[in-house]
Amino acid sequence: MATPVVTKTAWKLQEIVAHASNVSSLVLGKASGRLLATGGDDCRVNLWSINKPNCIMSLTGHTSPVESVRLNTPEELIVAGSQSGSIRVWDLEAAKILRTLMGHKANICSLDFHPYGEFVASGSQDTNIKLWDIRRKGCVFRYRGHSQAVRCLRFSPDGKWLASAADDHTVKLWDLTAGKMMSEFPGHTGPVNVVEFHPNEYLLASGSSDRTIRFWDLEKFQVVSCIEGEPGPVRSVLFNPDGCCLYSGCQDSLRVYGWEPERCFDVVLVNWGKVADLAICNDQLIGVAFSQSNVSSYVVDLTRVTRTGTVAQDPVQDSQPLAQQSPHPSVPLRRIYERPSTTCSKPQRVKRNSESERRSPSSEDDRDERESRAEIQNAEDYTEIFQPKNSISRTPPRRSEPFPAPPEDDTTTAKEAVKPSTAMDVQFPAPNPEALPQPLVTTSTPAPKGDPAIIPATRNEPIGLKASDFLPAVKVPQQAELVDEDAMSQIRKGHDTMCVVLTSRHKNLDTVRAVWTTGDVKTSVDSAVAISDLSVVVDLLNILNQKASLWKLDLCTTVLPQIEKLLQSKYESYVQTGCTSLKLILQRFLPLITDILAAPPSVGVDITREERLHKCRLCYKQLKSISGLVKSKSGLSGRHGSAFRELHLLMASLD
Repeated sequence: MATPVVTKTAWKLQEIVAHASNVSSLVLGKASGRLLATGGDDCRVNLWSINKPNCIMSLTGHTSPVESVRLNTPEELIVAGSQSGSIRVWDLEAAKILRTLMGHKANICSLDFHPYGEFVASGSQDTNIKLWDIRRKGCVFRYRGHSQAVRCLRFSPDGKWLASAADDHTVKLWDLTAGKMMSEFPGHTGPVNVVEFHPNEYLLASGSSDRTIRFWDLEKFQVVSCIEGEPGPVRSVLFNPDGCCLYSGCQDSLRVYGWEPERCFDVVLVNWGKVADLAICNDQLIGVAFSQSNVSSYVVDLTRVTRTGTVAQDPVQDSQPLAQQSPHPSVPLRRIYERPSTTCSKPQRVKRNSESERRSPSSEDDRDERESRAEIQNAEDYTEIFQPKNSISRTPPRRSEPFPAPPEDDTTTAKEAVKPSTAMDVQFPAPNPEALPQPLVTTSTPAPKGDPAIIPATRNEPIGLKASDFLPAVKVPQQAELVDEDAMSQIRKGHDTMCVVLTSRHKNLDTVRAVWTTGDVKTSVDSAVAISDLSVVVDLLNILNQKASLWKLDLCTTVLPQIEKLLQSKYESYVQTGCTSLKLILQRFLPLITDILAAPPSVGVDITREERLHKCRLCYKQLKSISGLVKSKSGLSGRHGSAFRELHLLMASLD
């Protein structure tokens, strides 16, 4: 008699090289659980279909690393926020850029789509939360209240509220219609990384770096219960679609919790490390994690997981008696969301709590949108997932069969479903003058049997550069495809050039770092300036800008000429760093400079005062030189125009 095959509860699905440089963010489509979006330090957003090796689409336009990505519920739109504070929205069905939204002054840490209206919420390291109208390309509201970076945003299922979690250890609930905060939930003792609304009831869950999950009643605005003893910081939680339990993606495990009373139903070991996002489809939980340029996906069979009823023996947390459970667990204990049947109306404007940033489209915005593209990399998968808008129905992979589990006694994993090509694939990062040195991805070969499979980038993926990037733009009626030898020859040329650039930059940074370790900041800056590489100067200024106490007057005399170069740069991050440094100098030293220059001459010889007077005169001369540049750029529109106008006001005393 044949022995029945025992399948696993959890298994690794695949591992892919998602970007040419480090992956910085990723998100799963919650409707299908099969669509994955990744953002990288290469400033790209890439779209993938889970368990398929090839990139579907690559979205370009950002000029700094992509810090946050989010798909809307129908998985037709994607929004991505960058390190510089810019936000871009793409239409995936039409394969084009939809909007560029400018207004934040620092990294975009969190994004979310409104469930019904055409709105996007963004949270930033500048502590602000903004609600954007996608149709009119404008900011509808700005919510102020957090004192540190806003790490997670979620709209309520009925679209009336917005929950925010921040590094200031608080969770806040905002009323979208009134444009003000409804309630603040204190209690966490560490940064709050994630919040999730219950799919049906007025209940909110929050996870924190203090290793706790708290549940909040949204009728009484008080804590319901608290799960303690998580094995690490809580970064990813998800309610079951029917609301019976909460899943927590812990370090190398999935935990299933109830909250009235707080208890652990089950613990499933999954070797996913730090899981970044979770989704559920076909009674399977999909988890994704990233490390450097690789992204791994995992599957947990929820039919083999205890989600209610008996309590699992959790070695970390003692469960409470089941007698405390509700006698009718299927009956909601609190109010249920009323979802609108049509698109929600636009929020009313409240002057005291809102900030209008509406403006007519500028030439700068138009340029951003022209330079932002959605490149289809795999037409077959794209057609399967995104049908044209005039189609009767879409055919995304959301209704596909569950992922099959490998047999329990099979030494190989689900990696065998997609075997890497035996041909050599050379991968390398695209040249970006703003990027820091990244380790190069070298030749990849098929993984030995039994090891996790690294699926190499095939030629139609947006990994690295294409041969056409190195060829002159010649209009040919029908351009013939390059043979493999010619393509490899062209690629190697660019690869060698990039290696030289990165090696040189790494050497320069090592030189500056060696001086920095001696504790002499002035000499470190002098060495960076002497190298004549603005990217090294930018890296050093970004460190100095975070600690104002390191700045001295003699440091300003060295840095101001470099700031003038940065303000004229074509790179967004260079201009941003230059503005930040100049603002710091003006706030800390301009009053001192003007006072010393206006003071009457001293009697006798005072060498220290003479040296200080000489430095002030030199700084004043340099600031006067920069003031003309700042004045000319203060008329620009967008975020940089606002920064230059602020600098122009600060420099008014120079006249």
